[in-house]
Amino acid sequence: MRKKIGMMLLVFVFCSASSLTLVSCKSKKAVIAEGTASKMLTADKIIANHYNNKKDFSTLYIKSSASYKDDKQTQNVTAEIKIKKDEKILVSIRFLGITMAKALITPNEVKYYEKINGEYFEGNYAGLSQWLGTDLDFQKVQNMLIGQAFDDLNKGKYKTTIEDKLYKLENTSDANTNKAFYFEAEHFLIKKQEIIQVSKGRMLQVTYPNHREYSQTVLPLSLIIEALQKKGKTNISINYNQVTFNEELSFPYSVPDAYERIFIN
Repeated sequence: MRKKIGMMLLVFVFCSASSLTLVSCKSKKAVIAEGTASKMLTADKIIANHYNNKKDFSTLYIKSSASYKDDKQTQNVTAEIKIKKDEKILVSIRFLGITMAKALITPNEVKYYEKINGEYFEGNYAGLSQWLGTDLDFQKVQNMLIGQAFDDLNKGKYKTTIEDKLYKLENTSDANTNKAFYFEAEHFLIKKQEIIQVSKGRMLQVTYPNHREYSQTVLPLSLIIEALQKKGKTNISINYNQVTFNEELSFPYSVPDAYERIFIN
């Protein structure tokens, strides 16, 4: 159960009111059109086009539904995701309307508790990354949720190819970890990103079937996460059902009484 809750949090997981602009996806918006890669481009051109997609918001509220599946079980839940850009992320996981787990993620630490075992965790990303079997930090979690590349692509060295009609950037700077990023050719939105540690038998892959455009940014409509370790495979699908930008959000988090703290070595 600890591993399951940890994976769920990995996935979801991570001014004044008068000046706010509120936008909700309750009104119908078309899925954004995507392009097919045919002409080879340089890595610098692909990266620049990817970052030309604006992320012009201060807060983001996402109401979503999610499905978790591993080798033993399948579970459907709802998740409320609140993001204060570059500062904190609050995730509440609910089953039949009851909060079963909550996580508060900041650039310096991760806090979460889960109700089934009455346990909570507080710590940095080092131990949690080792426990979950993949490296992560606040920026990676935030980027994953808003449909941006895990890493700062300007800091890597990449081999460029076209694969499955997508532009593929493969990071060649780390011999121990293979990282690849796939982009469509119209807006250079990310369609898939993966991290593979061959020697450790680990793989994390996130795919984005489609996107929707708002005045503030372009967001994925859904994401599919596949995490593979020697112990087995985990799949998580998240659908964004309602999105609101630039609302004044609260981030309440407190561990219920009598919960036991767990430590990750």
